[in-house]
Amino acid sequence: MRKLSLLVAAMACVVAQPAMAEIGRIKNVTSGVEVIRDGRAIPARPGLKLEQGDVISTGTSGRVGITLADDSRMAMGPNSRITLDEFEYDRRRQTGRSVTSVNRGSLGVTSGNITRTGRDAMRVRTPTSTLGVRGTTFVVEVAE
Repeated sequence: MRKLSLLVAAMACVVAQPAMAEIGRIKNVTSGVEVIRDGRAIPARPGLKLEQGDVISTGTSGRVGITLADDSRMAMGPNSRITLDEFEYDRRRQTGRSVTSVNRGSLGVTSGNITRTGRDAMRVRTPTSTLGVRGTTFVVEVAE
């Protein structure tokens, strides 16, 4: 009986650990784009699943299009670097929140369903400011 209890307790610990969930995908990409995840550089390709915490970096001629789970769309230009800091989205309730950091370069965004959740449910950070998005299309540029 004790062995069964220990096995059940061990299984509960395994189940309780959250798996990294897909928050979006690379839609299109040109050369010189990588996704940095857990310190490893992964060459970006169409269909690549994105996770919270991923850093996306484009080279001198790199461009990438991203679609997030709430139907937000992002486009990065050359010499850009963003971090997908936070992303939570409940597709059934169409609620959630997201935080993206633009560390350098340009990011164009067409917001998705998260912006319907409430004020500032979608935020974009730069080195000098934080934008609260309420549902729109916009471009953020950060000079090096």
